[in-house]
Amino acid sequence: MPPEIPAEPPVAGDETSTLLGELERVRAVVAWKTGGLDAAGMRATLAPSSLTLGGLLKHLALIEDDYFGRRLWGRPHPPPWDAVDWDADPNWEFRTGGEDPPEEVRSLWGDAVERARTDVAEALSVGGLDQLARDPSFGDEAPSLRRLIIDMIEEYARHAGHADLIRESVDGLTGEGPPR
Repeated sequence: MPPEIPAEPPVAGDETSTLLGELERVRAVVAWKTGGLDAAGMRATLAPSSLTLGGLLKHLALIEDDYFGRRLWGRPHPPPWDAVDWDADPNWEFRTGGEDPPEEVRSLWGDAVERARTDVAEALSVGGLDQLARDPSFGDEAPSLRRLIIDMIEEYARHAGHADLIRESVDGLTGEGPPR
């Protein structure tokens, strides 16, 4: 992850740099919100939810691999996702993420983000934002890379709000990033 959270995507950038800039910004916000916490901090919940920062980060790792590996390129899920019985435990990543060591969850997420960046760069070089996914995630219609990036931004933005509340309850940390 970049050491600094970008304030905004390019103000007058092209579509690709704007979308990727925003995706990197929300990734960095989540990294900051989940950074520096010990196991107790990563396990903390905020009533009435059982959501933890560890579970949230592990979920985002799954979504990175799912959207940009499985959906976009049709690749099978890598470990640990390939060994999960999703029918028996559909919330496995949320449930286990708070139990896992923080370094393990951060590494799992960081590796998934790096794979996603590579997958997106490959798709941009082949077909740009119009590159269609190999998996028809929307009924019979395959989404474009543009749609997958927008959906990923929405996923991060929604969970950044959850992370805001949980992190504030742990140690009072608020804001979108460290002071500049």
